[in-house]
Amino acid sequence: MGRFDGRVAVVTGAARGIGLATARRFAEEGAKVAVLDLDEGQATEAAAGLGEGHLGLACNVGDSASVETAVTGVVGELGGLHILVNNAGVTRDNLLFKMSEDDWDTVMNVHLRGAFLMSRAAQKVFTGQKFGKIVNLSSVSALGNRGQANYAAAKMGIQGFTRTLAIELGPFGVNVNAIAPGFIATDMTDATAARVGMSVEDFRAAAADRNPVKRVGFPEDIAAVAAFLCSDEASYVTGQVLYVDGGATLV
Repeated sequence: MGRFDGRVAVVTGAARGIGLATARRFAEEGAKVAVLDLDEGQATEAAAGLGEGHLGLACNVGDSASVETAVTGVVGELGGLHILVNNAGVTRDNLLFKMSEDDWDTVMNVHLRGAFLMSRAAQKVFTGQKFGKIVNLSSVSALGNRGQANYAAAKMGIQGFTRTLAIELGPFGVNVNAIAPGFIATDMTDATAARVGMSVEDFRAAAADRNPVKRVGFPEDIAAVAAFLCSDEASYVTGQVLYVDGGATLV
């Protein structure tokens, strides 16, 4: 038996990267998984790759109607909802004097508004059944990172949002936690390498050298932590932000 037999998990931004690895981990441990992504084709393809019994849906997490439709669809198609991982994210990096209002609003809309709308929709189900797990994706960038004023603000906002939801929803059997990844080898970080004029290999090597374990993280590292936080073993853990960064924030 798997840890998530009989449970339904929703993972946003799950067509690739951390989201896909998390969806795969839940599926491997018995959950029915709904892969939500802005691109319906990619969401459907990712869900099919998990095996039978999973669901891929298009969802704009920053749009309330899209969110409500997606959550209603998940409950109807998969028979319930027990786990929500708010992973969807974008970057629009720039120094403050070059950052446009659209750069700011886009990042806030996906990360903060998206987590708010998805959590608000899910909690209707969670509080009624007196059980639920929410994991929000923050970042080490929440502590400040040059060229990421928008992203850092959004990711620190996620931490305050997480702690507040833990207080509000705890009495209803809902655990709410956050993961703050360090450098994770994904398409997003590879794109950053290209933007700063470095090869992917050199960019990753430089990142690995900045933490005590001397390697970069991978999506599976984050998925493993998400699986623990959404398991029954973590029923006494709520309102926490776990930095998964190879110890980078220590140095």
